[in-house]
Amino acid sequence: MGKPTGFMEAGRSTPTKRDPRTRVQDYLEIYADPTNEEIQSQASRCMDCGVPFCNDGCPLGNIIPDFNDLVYRGKWEEALHRLHRTNNFPEFTGRICPAPCESACVLGINDDPVTIEFIEKTIVERGFAKGWITPQPPEQRSGKRVAVVGSGPAGLAAAQQLNRAGHLVTVFERNDRIGGLLRYGIPDFKLEKWTIDRRIDIMEAEGIEFRTGMHVGQNISANEIQQEFDAMVLAGGAEHPRDLPIPGRDLDGVHLAMEFLEQQNRRVAGDTVSDDKGIIAEGKNALVLGGGDTGSDCIGTSHRQGAKHVYNFELLGKPPESRDELAPWPIHPAPAGILRTSTSHEEGGSRDWGISTTRFSGSDGKLERMHAVRVQFGEPDPKTGRRAMEEVPDSAFTLDVDLALLAMGFLGPVQNGMIEQLGTELTDRGNISTGDGYATSVPGVFSAGDMRRGQSLVVWAIAEGRECAAEVDRFLNS
Repeated sequence: MGKPTGFMEAGRSTPTKRDPRTRVQDYLEIYADPTNEEIQSQASRCMDCGVPFCNDGCPLGNIIPDFNDLVYRGKWEEALHRLHRTNNFPEFTGRICPAPCESACVLGINDDPVTIEFIEKTIVERGFAKGWITPQPPEQRSGKRVAVVGSGPAGLAAAQQLNRAGHLVTVFERNDRIGGLLRYGIPDFKLEKWTIDRRIDIMEAEGIEFRTGMHVGQNISANEIQQEFDAMVLAGGAEHPRDLPIPGRDLDGVHLAMEFLEQQNRRVAGDTVSDDKGIIAEGKNALVLGGGDTGSDCIGTSHRQGAKHVYNFELLGKPPESRDELAPWPIHPAPAGILRTSTSHEEGGSRDWGISTTRFSGSDGKLERMHAVRVQFGEPDPKTGRRAMEEVPDSAFTLDVDLALLAMGFLGPVQNGMIEQLGTELTDRGNISTGDGYATSVPGVFSAGDMRRGQSLVVWAIAEGRECAAEVDRFLNS
């Protein structure tokens, strides 16, 4: 504990955000870089608790009090090594993690928690700037070959861990660039893509092979990969979106959120998106259905494209502004458990809750209006915990919109293709079943990340990739 009185002397402070009027003109990251002195002051607030709940709150088990202490004392390189012991990619989590560790911070019981996420980001960025982060190829090879399907955070974490254990790792990615959700799901204003390229360069130098344009189950069979490799890790994510099967869904102007986000990420990367297939919010009244991170990303992207106005509607009721009895400390509140205002919400638009969209309408095949009713939820059922949804009488309304983006989450992995070919067992929710670990019902085939656990956080994906890699390593050495 570097400074026993730090938490009494310094208040919580986060890095300065660029002015919303300026940042909506580009796709650069929103937060300015804090000074080392500012971050050291924030690190001094860590109390090094007798029981550091932040360690448990972090899915990766980051040793947070240790690196906070090292930062406060100016031992940045040691802090980086401590951080990398549990987290392969702190440059990602330091930018886009909702920080469940901060929800579990003991200081947060009656004060503002330590700014753990920004401390983490500053440590790793200082490490890159100082040249401390370099390739770490294994000293010897096992001769065993592992195929990792999917290059999102789970796949990348598994690949790096297995490679460093000495195995020969090949990553298969169906898209033209590596990164999965990091590359095409998250906007650049939250995660600029040079951060991914920088890390991939290091992983390639460590000996990992990346094959893009390889859609396993489509242009290459899963069985072919089984024959070529000693083990497979399925880390393709939960890519099956939740749709909205209501009248008017087929109108031009109603789109799935990921179609919209991927197109814009490609534009920012310099790709050409055909005008006849392009989804653009410029000059339109845009409606975003869904109140989670994907919905927030659609809002921020719509602002940057020049939308006339952006509406954001959520089916559930408005969450409380602070913790309630359903999310006591140190539990990280679910998205519907506490009101969260993202940087995209700060940039403008309208938000509302308890709204159910009943149909879309328009003319000449183009979207012009959404039709909806207000809904409310009763008391939880004592057996199931579910709340019955009821329509509020005389609450029907219409809204003029030109673009509707469906950001209502994901139902699990796409099952046709690779999963069908392998014949892996599935859970009741349609995810790949792995029992108590990461091994599937098919010998030598493992799974990690959203494909196994369902839609979740990047930090959980990295944690699962690491744990899965350890299980694969034991299998290969048995």
